Amino acid sequence: MFTPNACFVEQAQVVMAIVPVDSQSGANTGDYVSMKNYERCTVLVMKAAGVAGDDPVITMTQAQDVGATGVKELNFTRIDAKVGAQTGIGQFTTVLQAAANTYTDAASAEAQAIFAIDIQGEDLDVDNGFDCLKVAIPDTGSAGAQLLTAIYILWAPRYQSQPLPSAIVD
Repeated sequence: MFTPNACFVEQAQVVMAIVPVDSQSGANTGDYVSMKNYERCTVLVMKAAGVAGDDPVITMTQAQDVGATGVKELNFTRIDAKVGAQTGIGQFTTVLQAAANTYTDAASAEAQAIFAIDIQGEDLDVDNGFDCLKVAIPDTGSAGAQLLTAIYILWAPRYQSQPLPSAIVD
């Protein structure tokens, strides 16, 4: 629960998933982050306008540790999106899909966009020791440059401490 009397970084851990990159530069893969100290992780993907046909495919996986032990798909059903000129879009649009570990917005290649995927700790296979997740966005093609980046925001810490626990170590 966010508290108005505390700073954002006292309530959420922020980790760079994919540094700003031209999406056609090859595999754009974030590192695994650990959710063992957090209830939720919001994965934010932000992109510049590109050219038609180069729609980013956002893929989520889970693992048993940040070293990528036992990697498997991490299915999700909800994506919140702002697609278009970002100065003119005030609200997110919620997109629901059948459970899958990928998402493609077929109209986003030629537009600016922000995508938010919210993962709860129980969405992972915790019964089998999975507590880490990763986002990846494969090469979007060669039709034209398209800058993109992704950030993990881990929030609702399980235990209060200052500073908050790291999410890049187990």
